[in-house]
Amino acid sequence: MAIIKKLLGKTPILGEDCFLSETCVIIGDVNIGNKCSVWFNAVIRGDVNKITIGNKVNIQDNVTIHCTYQKFSTTIGNNVSIGHNAIIHGCTIQDNVLIGMGAIIMDNTIIENNAIIAAGAVVTQGKYVRNGELWAGIPAKKIGEVSQKLKEREIEQIANNYIKYSRWYNKKEFDENIN
Repeated sequence: MAIIKKLLGKTPILGEDCFLSETCVIIGDVNIGNKCSVWFNAVIRGDVNKITIGNKVNIQDNVTIHCTYQKFSTTIGNNVSIGHNAIIHGCTIQDNVLIGMGAIIMDNTIIENNAIIAAGAVVTQGKYVRNGELWAGIPAKKIGEVSQKLKEREIEQIANNYIKYSRWYNKKEFDENIN
């Protein structure tokens, strides 16, 4: 069972039709929208500031989402995929964004709609990723634009796939034919 912990008078608020893995941890001032999934060992820690997560967001295995005390809350829009082992800290991520596996997004960063942050990228403090940009590297920098094909194949398809995967795990009955 997921750990959902009230802290300092703040209890996490969860939307409808969400999947929470048995080993995820959600603490404090956290608001999660509808059709979201929080996967194995992910931690969403709203202990020192507020974390707001929109609808249809998948937070994959081992992701850490945190914020900065009295400075930077974390806001994540709708239709966002956050890849395995990513760190999201005190930033704003708008709608239709893909954060690649192992990426780090640091304080006071803004990532606009339809952007992709490549796997392993480190977006340093205070950066501004504009609508439709593709960023990669350490430190991350703009390397191109997100094409319509890439948007459909990566941003939209991954978000939709994670809704499908969530349904597999939320299913009350299991296929008895599996060996």
